[in-house]
Amino acid sequence: MALEITDATFDEVVLKSDKPVLVDFWAAWCGPCRMVGPIIEELSQEYDGKAVVGKVDVDVHMQFAAKYGVRNIPTVLVFKDGEIVNRQVGVSPKKVYADALEAAM
Repeated sequence: MALEITDATFDEVVLKSDKPVLVDFWAAWCGPCRMVGPIIEELSQEYDGKAVVGKVDVDVHMQFAAKYGVRNIPTVLVFKDGEIVNRQVGVSPKKVYADALEAAM
């Protein structure tokens, strides 16, 4: 299951990770986010141990969404060594997210 990332845990889980990190910025009311959700869950299982896959609920945890300019959701960011290496806004096919993770490895 994708890791729930909060404002309090973002720094430790994402920015200090020694593995690539995929972060899905989403909200419960967002229809397109519900389309991306199952893809993120699949990726979290497929990349278990190789990458960190997590979700940030922007209605509850706004600090890092604001910091990284997340204005539309879903927005999926891939981090490597604490830096953004890929950004996808809107719904994309699973392969797009998987390729972004692979490129960060």
